[in-house]
Amino acid sequence: MSSDQKNLASHIEVGAMAERMGITVSFATANKVVGHMPVEGNTQPFGLLNGGASMALAETLGSVGAHLHAGPTRSVVGIDINGTHHRSATSGQVTGTATPLSLGRTIAVYEIVITDERDKRICTARLTCLLRDLA
Repeated sequence: MSSDQKNLASHIEVGAMAERMGITVSFATANKVVGHMPVEGNTQPFGLLNGGASMALAETLGSVGAHLHAGPTRSVVGIDINGTHHRSATSGQVTGTATPLSLGRTIAVYEIVITDERDKRICTARLTCLLRDLA
């Protein structure tokens, strides 16, 4: 099994903000990253999952994939993210799945699909990351 296929989720640190939001990564390769986030604690004042929380989940998962693609001698910087919110979530957990649209030497682009516990799509996001050599 190549390193691109080996699940590296147990080695992933999501960062302080994602930890506070309850984001976890359950599967991680350069070609697929799966993560989860609770709705509770990540809602807007009307009780719906905050769109910004969905974007934070999307950026976390896409950045993990881009980092795994780039390798340990390169840094990853998100340079563009956009999302479409299809439906709301009010309870439970959402799941995000990031898959690459393009993996290049200097740019990696991921599509992140976020679904609710009924597997209904609640958000589709796209993240573009710049890959740079470490100084």
